[in-house]
Parts: sequence; C-alpha cells; structure tokens
Amino acid sequence: GSPLVNRPATREDVPATTSRSDALSRALNQRGFKFVGSTICYAFMQAAGLVNDHTIDCFKAPSI
Repeated sequence: GSPLVNRPATREDVPATTSRSDALSRALNQRGFKFVGSTICYAFMQAAGLVNDHTIDCFKAPSI
C-alpha cells in the first residue's frame, strides 16, 4: 500500500499517537512484547514510512 499522508499545519499539530498506533501497540502487547506503547508505535510508523507527517510548509512535503 501507500503511506497515510497527513498534512498538519504546524509541528504542534502532529499527533503523538493515533488509533492505528493504539491498535498496533495492543496487538504487540497481546503477543508478548513489553514496553511497546502507542507513542513508540507511532514513531516507528513515521520512521518506516507508513505515515507521512510533513507539515504544509516543509520544503520536503511536495516531493514526498
């Protein structure tokens, strides 16, 4: 699939967690992972390119 593209107006508008990161965290915890919270899952999703949270005014936003 393609990444989920968000276009927050400012850095403050970028969420720390989402319902998808909550679900991923719960699924991993149910499978025995420890210390894997929703914030860590969302950061992983950003780093892996699953979500794109570049702000509207980011110079990289149009090319990503």
